[in-house]
Amino acid sequence: MTDHITPAPAARTYIVFTDGSCRGNPGPGGWAFVLTDPDGMTSERSGHDPDTTNIKMEMDAVIHALQAVPEGAAVHIFTDSQYTINGATNWAPNTWMKNGWKGAKNKPVKNQDRWQQIMALMETRQVTFEHVKGHSGNPGNERADTLAQAASYGESAAQ
Repeated sequence: MTDHITPAPAARTYIVFTDGSCRGNPGPGGWAFVLTDPDGMTSERSGHDPDTTNIKMEMDAVIHALQAVPEGAAVHIFTDSQYTINGATNWAPNTWMKNGWKGAKNKPVKNQDRWQQIMALMETRQVTFEHVKGHSGNPGNERADTLAQAASYGESAAQ
């Protein structure tokens, strides 16, 4: 059961599970996604950053996943990051962008470069998000987590 309500994915939708991992915060990190295309073919991708934060890796997973989906396509993203969901669906479009990328106390939004990438990619795709509880046995989330953790060590577990 999810705790974030979104419309049901369309029939011809790319389904994506994303996750980020960081050993220390900041520290070495990894991002990953598991993507199933509308024809049922699944692919996996992950990447490493030697000095990062968990939030940046969560966001990078979404960025790379959206880049892997063709423009104009419908994509439904499952993530265990409420921060990423709220930022992409509420804070960025409803506040930060309207305020010149300023947040609370008129300070620049953290990770603005990544938020701008996410928002630009969302403009050319039909994106919905759904929260999935991390480490709860969801196979897609568990696989993305395994890939992201391996990537945090600079290793690839992608098949």
